[in-house]
Amino acid sequence: MELQVGDRLTDATGEWEVVRRRPYTSPGGKSTHAHVQRIGQPGNAEVRTWGAFEHITVKQAAAEEGR
Repeated sequence: MELQVGDRLTDATGEWEVVRRRPYTSPGGKSTHAHVQRIGQPGNAEVRTWGAFEHITVKQAAAEEGR
């Protein structure tokens, strides 16, 4: 999973935005960890972890900016 700061994610718990540092994966790529916040709730960041088997939808920030 190639997440970047500014990407928006939607999973079973709601919609999130990557807000700090580059997300990272665990050894072997089994899990992805990212500093995220809920859309519309600035200042309330947390670290979320998604397993390789979990379904999330990603809208990349670069596509939104037209780059």
